[in-house]
Amino acid sequence: MLRKYVIVLYLSIGLVLGCREVEDPTRDLGFDFQPLEIGNFWEYVVEETIVFGENDSETSNFFIRDKVDYSYRNEAGEIVYVILREKGTSRNNYISDGNYALFIRNNALVRMQNNERVVMLAFPPRLGRSWDGRVYSSNQSEQFEIDLLGGYALDDRNYTQAVRVLQEDDDDLITFRDKRYDVYVKGIGQIEHYYEVLTYCSRNDCLGQQLVDSGRKTHMKVINYGRN
Repeated sequence: MLRKYVIVLYLSIGLVLGCREVEDPTRDLGFDFQPLEIGNFWEYVVEETIVFGENDSETSNFFIRDKVDYSYRNEAGEIVYVILREKGTSRNNYISDGNYALFIRNNALVRMQNNERVVMLAFPPRLGRSWDGRVYSSNQSEQFEIDLLGGYALDDRNYTQAVRVLQEDDDDLITFRDKRYDVYVKGIGQIEHYYEVLTYCSRNDCLGQQLVDSGRKTHMKVINYGRN
């Protein structure tokens, strides 16, 4: 009987230690793939093309600077970081271009803008991990997936700890093209944003020719970051 109690005691201890390991608060969840501290900033160079109609488009080049302006605690007790976005034709003439907010909920990075909440990244990042990016939204469900984890090259820079979140990659070659992704680097934050949502002409005389008649393509790449 004593031996039975000893075995049960060991099993109980093992169960407790196992739970502690799973719930260990010191475990690195990868939150620093998007560092959130007041004063953090990121500068990006942006190339954007807007298609208004067939053979009618406009391409512009500009800069964006995002800065963590302030934070507050919401009703759920979550710390919400408000990001001030500035835009300029050069890096010397930024003007305000609105703001958005970032916060962590259920081990996920949530972006809030115009009352729309999108889950941008799930922690800890794992290759192949997927989630509903619109789970906190009234919009239709949309699956996001981590399709790259590790080394990543952007222009002349190489990063060793990067994660790419693929939001959509679809092109039926007849009616539309939808390609969207974001890249984050550990200790830096978001380094790239790619958005290409286009519609093709679907009239009988141009069907299948991939003639773009509306949409937008935006490519944003980091050029500077830090804290002030």
